Amino acid sequence: MHGIAGKVAFVTGAASGIGRATAHRFALGSACVVIGDIDPTRDRVAEELRAVGGEAIAMHHDVADEASWEDAIERTLQAYGRLDILVNNAGLTASAPIADMSIAEWRRVMAVNLDGVFLGTKHAVAAIRRHGQGGAIVNVSSTSGLVGSPTASAYCASKGGVQLFTKAVALECAAERIRVNSVHPGAVRTPIWETADGWPEPMAQAGSPDAAWRALAATTPLGRVAEPEEVADAIFFLASDASRFVTGSELVVDGGYSAI
Repeated sequence: MHGIAGKVAFVTGAASGIGRATAHRFALGSACVVIGDIDPTRDRVAEELRAVGGEAIAMHHDVADEASWEDAIERTLQAYGRLDILVNNAGLTASAPIADMSIAEWRRVMAVNLDGVFLGTKHAVAAIRRHGQGGAIVNVSSTSGLVGSPTASAYCASKGGVQLFTKAVALECAAERIRVNSVHPGAVRTPIWETADGWPEPMAQAGSPDAAWRALAATTPLGRVAEPEEVADAIFFLASDASRFVTGSELVVDGGYSAI
């Protein structure tokens, strides 16, 4: 009654991490899932979903390129005839002292983390409007969109922008029953952490990847980092009819980190 069965959901950055976990959660909820990513392993994720009886397709998709969005939404409509849900999950991190950061580094982060959310929301709203039955957009921000973090000014700015962008669009689209909300994960055990610019330093200080993860977990009141599936559950809630009276809000999934 309060799920997403039969709905069509597009998930960006779905080849790994939170995006992959979200795609699996949606398939479990009997949605038709579109796997968008620049990473070729997106095809493997779609195969995983189909292997367990899910309905899924995968496509190459660059969130920072408007033509890629236009093509992806058109292919989604061709495949399924509608769009009900968009999860703007794709993102990247960057770590550099402000005095050392280049404008190219700054713009790279904004292009993916903020421009990508703008472009996805723009084209998803137009697609959802076609069937006139409302829908849901979930924008993946971060606790770094709520609190500051040293050497992460570009990332914080991009994720903070996502939060307020979400609220503005939620107000704009409320009358059409297109709900727009943001999710703010804290530390999550995903590949993006270990490939981030800022990871080598804490790993070197801790002595090993496992020790670095334990040190990160110690900064969280619940005493651990999240698994991708826990964030996916939060995204599923905001995408589903269970949250049908929720729009313009932020759901923080950080084990209490931002409450300190």
